[in-house]
Amino acid sequence: RWGEGDLGRRLPEEGGDEVAFLASRFNHAAARVQAMLHSHKALLANASHELRSPLTRIRMGLELMGERPSAASREEIARNIRELDQLIDEILLASRLDASPIDQDTVQPVDLVGLCAEECAQTGAELGVPEGLSSLVVPGVARLLRRAVRNLLENARRHAAGNVSLDLHPQANHAIILVCDQGPGVPPDMRERIFEPFFRLPGASERDGGVGLGLALVKSISERHGGQAHYEDRPGGGACFVITLPATA
Repeated sequence: RWGEGDLGRRLPEEGGDEVAFLASRFNHAAARVQAMLHSHKALLANASHELRSPLTRIRMGLELMGERPSAASREEIARNIRELDQLIDEILLASRLDASPIDQDTVQPVDLVGLCAEECAQTGAELGVPEGLSSLVVPGVARLLRRAVRNLLENARRHAAGNVSLDLHPQANHAIILVCDQGPGVPPDMRERIFEPFFRLPGASERDGGVGLGLALVKSISERHGGQAHYEDRPGGGACFVITLPATA
């Protein structure tokens, strides 16, 4: 039945012998393959829709450009090409993360203090670190953790009505990354959905920037490092996004 594509089929797992254990492992494998295929189908369906938007705008821009295009027309074409490039990059990364867990051979100690300081300098965000904390090390893949932090900062900058801040601090055996803005925040019924691939809040347009994959990647990267990501209201108004990661003693 599995060979014919019926991945919803499960074997009975009664008993405590090696046959029951084998059945359990087969069921676990089938469930993972089924989830992976469903995830890739959804990603492909959403990606094909999202790719059409910048391509259509580029095509229309070229048709209307004329022999002597204005600087504004050139910039609009360039903006759409950048959006398309970002979308393809994030789709590929999301696909790779869905397909396999982090290769443990690439996991190394990563100092979040230095990483977050560099990303804050790039985006103009304020960095908050407890006095005396010179390093906060987590086991992970530096380029993926950098991508998660950058996505949160860019998302905050996109929606911020004021300053964007990143606070970094240890808590028990974990490292906490807290990125806050002074924007409109997120309605309570959408605080889980914002981490879904290609989800945008009502009223958000493609011209606002972002392709709806940034927060989904933040969640995926956090979970693949043994952590989690969630949303909190900012005291005084605004949004806070929190990444919690296991820290190295």
